[in-house]
Amino acid sequence: MRHSETLCLGAVGLSLALMLGACGGGGSSGTAVDSAPDPDSQPSPPAETLADTEAARFLSQATFGPTPSEVDRLMDLGLEAWFLEQLALPPSLHLRTVLDGFPTDGQFLDGAGAPIPEVVFLASDSLWRTYIEAPDQLRQRMAFALSQILVISADSRLGRTPQTVAHYADLLTSGAFGNYRDLLHAVTYSPAMAVYLTYLRNEKADPNTGRVPDENYAREILQLFTTGLVALNDDGTPVIGSDGGQQELFDNADITGLAKVFTGLSFTGAGFRQPIALLPEEAYYSPLTMFDNFHTLEEKHFLSTTIPAGTGGDESIRIALDTIFAHPNLGPFIGRQLIQRFVTSDPADGYVRRVAEAFDGGVYPLPSGTFVGSGDRGDLSAVIAAVLFDPEARGFDARLRETFGKLREPVLRFTHWARAFTVNSAAAANQLALRNTGGSDALGQHPYRSPSVFNFYRPGYVAAGGLTAEAGLTAPELQITNATSIVGYPNFITQFALELQPQTPSPTGATFVPDYSRYAAVAGNSEALLDAMDQLLTHGTLQSESRDRIVQIVSAIGADDPEGLDLRARVASILVMTSPEYIVLR
Repeated sequence: MRHSETLCLGAVGLSLALMLGACGGGGSSGTAVDSAPDPDSQPSPPAETLADTEAARFLSQATFGPTPSEVDRLMDLGLEAWFLEQLALPPSLHLRTVLDGFPTDGQFLDGAGAPIPEVVFLASDSLWRTYIEAPDQLRQRMAFALSQILVISADSRLGRTPQTVAHYADLLTSGAFGNYRDLLHAVTYSPAMAVYLTYLRNEKADPNTGRVPDENYAREILQLFTTGLVALNDDGTPVIGSDGGQQELFDNADITGLAKVFTGLSFTGAGFRQPIALLPEEAYYSPLTMFDNFHTLEEKHFLSTTIPAGTGGDESIRIALDTIFAHPNLGPFIGRQLIQRFVTSDPADGYVRRVAEAFDGGVYPLPSGTFVGSGDRGDLSAVIAAVLFDPEARGFDARLRETFGKLREPVLRFTHWARAFTVNSAAAANQLALRNTGGSDALGQHPYRSPSVFNFYRPGYVAAGGLTAEAGLTAPELQITNATSIVGYPNFITQFALELQPQTPSPTGATFVPDYSRYAAVAGNSEALLDAMDQLLTHGTLQSESRDRIVQIVSAIGADDPEGLDLRARVASILVMTSPEYIVLR
């Protein structure tokens, strides 16, 4: 059912007015940092009986969005049983789907060497469909979170090779509940990372030509993927030295030494300098091969570690990754970012410390006493258990603090809409609006298309000039929130809710067709409609000011026929999903 464009624009205007109005003036914005409870204290545990709103809230944190059926199922199973079931599900992967979409000869470039248009978006199409339809939701969410730490981007030369992006996404998906050390190895040997951070075919120094090893990966594996720039306490706060300043972990000499380690890697199944056009198909999605003739065999020194002269390439990488992985910064550095992606943007120090302990110990006890994790340092199943089951995440006291919570990532808002209203198919190949949602006039974010290796937003970002800055709060998603994106998101979600998004003809028929029948059935009563929307979308947090405005708008739509009831449900979903209570997940 496609509603008129005039109505679409009208709904956007109403939605935007609602969002801006509720965010300003007499709303509940502002901070109460001085009077907030001690963030290191242990909040009270949740009630034993799981309410539907609590189930929806948990699924908002742990999946790509709650569905009515999954809320019911979680209430029946309980949090722990659902969580353990998710850990056991096999991974839903992307590479096979992408390769099946290639021409029969396996070619992905045309005669002029340009990407074939229908092939370019195969990885992106698979990501959207998997995020929305796959049963292993927790694994997919973890992989998406990891993709924003171990960043590669198709907004680069990788956009020409969707199979390479899909292979990388599969590495993160398969390793989402594994060990971070193993993930570092897989990432280091991945063609995607080697192309993106330019160490593919990185050669040893040549004093005759002045060539030196590329330092890109050496710098980013430390700064962004593992340790960060400064020494951290176990709660993620910087170590302050006797001079009153922060302690830097490495300097350029360390980077120069580490860069020598990542020399000699090239595509597998071919020579070191094999022309791209002559590479075997599997080279684009197979682990790299070390060519010791091109590897630096001289002594390598970094982070107070020395790799002896004559050490081969693979062994040098093993020693380097072991050295980096052993650094005490890893637990708090990675743990804090995962808390930000799942629960809250400015986590309490005690929360970070407990997650770091799970990283270091490789195990986490669930409330029932069941242990998650292998006991090996870096076990990510223990880490995600700590993130989701910590009293800060599940208790009630923390969420009462105005400093608690996070802006829902734009990608998660859209996938939540698609899951909540059970689209008939999440096949994205014919959806022009989903080919690149990174523009601020759309979602402002697209999976695996960040503008740089620094991700869509920095984990330490503080929005200048606002209340969050006054309180010293990190709020990463605010870095992509601006005057354009504030309008772009309501327009984007309205297109899909009213089925006005641009599409190409599909032999299998229309996709992303939502089912609003569950809500149209109660839409004759605007209050009942808002109750249902509030439960699933905002888990019972919709404030009276927002609710009254939405009821007023929805009640103005005629409800004398099925089309009017359906339209009420669609407009209500738009207005709730652009309300402050929805945008900020608490």
